[in-house]
Amino acid sequence: MIEFEHVCKKFKGHTVIPDLSFKIEDGNFVAIIGASGCGKTTTLKMINRLISPTSGKILIDGENIAHKDVIALRRNMGYAIQQTGLFPHLTVRKNIEMIPRIQKKDSAEIEKSTQELMKMVGLDPQNFLDRYPRELSGGQQQRVGVARAFATDPKIVLMDEPFSALDPITREGLQDKLLDLQAELKKTIVFVTHDMDEAIKLA
Repeated sequence: MIEFEHVCKKFKGHTVIPDLSFKIEDGNFVAIIGASGCGKTTTLKMINRLISPTSGKILIDGENIAHKDVIALRRNMGYAIQQTGLFPHLTVRKNIEMIPRIQKKDSAEIEKSTQELMKMVGLDPQNFLDRYPRELSGGQQQRVGVARAFATDPKIVLMDEPFSALDPITREGLQDKLLDLQAELKKTIVFVTHDMDEAIKLA
């Protein structure tokens, strides 16, 4: 469970988030929606401590994340963003497998997981794993970004407008794939969007 208790965030004296409290139960898909500049991304980044709150508490499974080792915290979270964040000099395979290999997970399990995730996001492993990001379309890159977010089998997946730059047809297809992933893997997903239709469809 993710809990915000009276969280406030200020930047240089300007209050972005005045007083935010909510709970997200394990396995839920929750959308954070609002206009640009209202604090959606800030809220998301506070969950994995990319940003610290000015006041208030954020708890995961009852533990205040301010007291938790930040590397250990992020190890159990996937993160997908609008710009994909793929390393251009690495193949699709290496992009997806980088963190699991850093964590010294079993090689056979990593390979199996990579194959399964590629299929789940609608990309043929044989055709795409050895390509570089520049050889992919925007939609294909975003699919790889989603696969990478799930690659460490995290309990929580944070997604910051991952589909907003895509054309409507590609976007709808990725939304469907994400719903399939959620139905199969039962992750806790926090999804930032400014699109009401997307929020209603996914969350």
